[in-house]
Amino acid sequence: MTISARITDERVLDVRFDAASLIVDLMDGRTIAAPLAWYPRLLHATREQRGHWEKAGAGYGIHWPDIDEDLSTEGLLRGAPAVTAKR
Repeated sequence: MTISARITDERVLDVRFDAASLIVDLMDGRTIAAPLAWYPRLLHATREQRGHWEKAGAGYGIHWPDIDEDLSTEGLLRGAPAVTAKR
């Protein structure tokens, strides 16, 4: 019997947006999409502000310096909206 271990790499590869979603590609090939409504700072940011992001936390986070927003891949994978977001 062969046991195969799942290898994951939750570091950020790329970040993009569509009209209603934040979309994050991970190094292991997975893609996470979350509603922009969950992240008010990103929702109300300009296209330029959204596009100016950088990897943080050794690649396990995303930082938008223009709007002082930080998200982690762990939180995105859990489906956790921003603390200030209303459900």
